[in-house]
Amino acid sequence: MEIKRDYYLDKLIKRKNNGLIKVITGIRRCGKSYLLNTIFYNYLLENGVDKNHIIRFAFDSADDLYLIGESLIKIEKEKRGVDPEKFMTYIRTQTTGDGMYYLLLDEVQMLDCFESVLNGYLRKDNMDVYVTGSNAKFLSKDIVTEFAGRGDEIHMYPLSFSEFMSVYQGDKYEGLSEYMLYGGIPLVVLREGAGDKATALDTLFSEIYIRDIFKRNKVKNQGELEDLLNILSSSIGSLTNPEKLKNTFKNVKKSNITSRTIKKYLDYFEDSFLIESAQRYDIKGKAYIETPRKYYFSDLGLRNARISFRQFEQAHSMENLIYNELRIRGYSVDVGVVPIAEKNKDGNAIRKALEVDFVCNLGFTRYYIQSAYSIPDEDKRAQEIRPFRKIDDSFKKIVITKDIVPAHYDEHGILTVNIYDFLLNPASIKG
Repeated sequence: MEIKRDYYLDKLIKRKNNGLIKVITGIRRCGKSYLLNTIFYNYLLENGVDKNHIIRFAFDSADDLYLIGESLIKIEKEKRGVDPEKFMTYIRTQTTGDGMYYLLLDEVQMLDCFESVLNGYLRKDNMDVYVTGSNAKFLSKDIVTEFAGRGDEIHMYPLSFSEFMSVYQGDKYEGLSEYMLYGGIPLVVLREGAGDKATALDTLFSEIYIRDIFKRNKVKNQGELEDLLNILSSSIGSLTNPEKLKNTFKNVKKSNITSRTIKKYLDYFEDSFLIESAQRYDIKGKAYIETPRKYYFSDLGLRNARISFRQFEQAHSMENLIYNELRIRGYSVDVGVVPIAEKNKDGNAIRKALEVDFVCNLGFTRYYIQSAYSIPDEDKRAQEIRPFRKIDDSFKKIVITKDIVPAHYDEHGILTVNIYDFLLNPASIKG
């Protein structure tokens, strides 16, 4: 069963022949290779590109390496990369005709001097280059610097809820429950049964993500790194910082880990795209607050597997889900802070900070969004919209709830929309 990834295919199509290296980044097993080597490849064929003008090469494939006189086993034993001269010689033999050639290169970090090789191909008018990779240089927010400003990044996430529903056999209510529990990693979504899905997620964590981070960054204490991941898994959407986490380690784990080491581990998690951090933004002061931050998992299934599916808080999971959907749609997302002054019972003025779950920006568009799992009464609604009432600009203010309610504006111009409409219809927050 094929899961369509039209959103990302469209991004590749729009960047076709733009003179830059198209670099597909994202957490491992989110579908990067399938997007490039199957979906985009078929698109090129269907749109008239000669099969002989599409060169697919996977640097972790024994068969592909055989074509250039390399051996995958020998490379592993000798702990070296693929010989760039052999690869370039092969490409020259495949690009002797007229017309544009499309290079679809997978796991390109296994090629020695890959930056120089790829930058060299950019100087050729008859080559359009697309790559994926899975090491630190590709699982990184600074990928474009690898190609001296000539890289064009397409960041890919696990399946959105809309993509998930395209293959889910059931209604959207059952679908959302399963999606929030097992996430959107394609190979997990296509597994049958809860047991198989849980096993697949556990395997991915232990054999792919943790091992990659541990090996790539030469971590000395894997236990501490995994403990930190467990703490983050248990507190998604909570404000924290390395110093606060250090105190948690000291009190709970009796560990003397330093805040500097914790900061380093957090960076490792972000560079592998396991988690993302949302910085606090003072809406009135129009300034960023460096610490503390909130951390969200790129896939809820991975987060839930990390804590053995024991701690499933709907409200926090929905907040994480909304964050991911906004990021998939291309918004930059911060946590809003609204400073206010109030009088206490003694009549003295005190300063407080109200929180807006998400401040979302895309170009000239800005939304303020609150995630409210349920709004059973007017008191709860007043609590949710209170920060909005303290913001004196005209940007749209939105409450997203799991309650089954039609989209509507209240007397303050605040839009309420249910989570299903938000996830399945991007226009639902634009009206």
